[in-house]
Amino acid sequence: MWYALITLIKKELQALVSNSQNRRMLIMPVLLQLLVFPFAATLEVNNSTLAIYNQDSGAASTELIQRLAAANAFPNLMMVTSEQQLQQAIDRQQALLAIRLPQQFSADIANKRPALLQAIIDGRRSNSAQIAFSYAQQIVQQFSAEQNPGLLVPAQLVTANLYNPNLEYRWFVLPCFVAIITTIGCLMVTALSLAREREEGTFDQLLVSPLTPAYIMAGKAVPGILVAILQGTIIAIAAVFAYHIPFSGSIGLLYLTLFLYGLSLAGFGLFISAMCASQQQAFLGVFGFMAPAVILSGYMAPVENMPLALRMLSAADPVTHAIIAIKGIFLKGASFSQTWPHLWPLLLIAGITLTLAYAMFIRRSGQ
Repeated sequence: MWYALITLIKKELQALVSNSQNRRMLIMPVLLQLLVFPFAATLEVNNSTLAIYNQDSGAASTELIQRLAAANAFPNLMMVTSEQQLQQAIDRQQALLAIRLPQQFSADIANKRPALLQAIIDGRRSNSAQIAFSYAQQIVQQFSAEQNPGLLVPAQLVTANLYNPNLEYRWFVLPCFVAIITTIGCLMVTALSLAREREEGTFDQLLVSPLTPAYIMAGKAVPGILVAILQGTIIAIAAVFAYHIPFSGSIGLLYLTLFLYGLSLAGFGLFISAMCASQQQAFLGVFGFMAPAVILSGYMAPVENMPLALRMLSAADPVTHAIIAIKGIFLKGASFSQTWPHLWPLLLIAGITLTLAYAMFIRRSGQ
């Protein structure tokens, strides 16, 4: 029994490393993750934008703003002059954190009275926003202690978390899962399709059928898109009814996002499938795409903390745009105009990947 098991293990290992393509598919994903993970998977917040609404013109508010601007965590300072600009800075994700200084701030500091500040945190990015808030809070507390050493609590930050008032972790995670879990199913269905045909010996029969290559590609893409929509529906229903995540947006817009996201994933899946000769290679190809795609999406670490090259790769990652769009629809009731900046990249990605997959299919089929 043990001898038969060892023989089977040897056979599987020999099949896995039997050709150079399999060996490359085994090594390249590891190297890619080794290059991406140390830079992308960071919990530091050091490239964030801080929005400040200063309603006070006194010396104390000016000095506090200068100290905030000098912090490594906030290299980008956005000064806003109205309530509307403050709201837009958070809505459009131009700022991770916003601080409002009231009109009487300098007077309160000068008269040794408790001074209240307001910090507005983007609850859609709760982890990084809380870290940024902690940095700002330390700066404010140190400033307050220096200005009024005899006053126990001379200044406080009063927080208001938009779109996730109680910072419920599930509110952040479940909308992201609509995109992430959908990715696995759609990629598997499409990536294994052509590889399975080759492995089972039915690929040539498919080529001599009345269907043109374009129709064959469409027939392989549609099941994956349907799987993406079905899985997204199940996760969204569970999020709303089982975990009580509020759904504030349009159901039609959510399904449009899922369709375009599935289309972009189908492009990647078919491209992987067109390159692979077996289902085993396709599995490895899906894994090689999946892990970096999730890391670069901003789900685990803020995209703005990554080096420029990785931020550019993140812009070409469909998971990045799907997560932002779905979270916006779920938590803030984003309209079509607000979601469109993340929908057209999905269309562009789908167009490029499907074209590449079609070209690879034509070349591999000899037509």
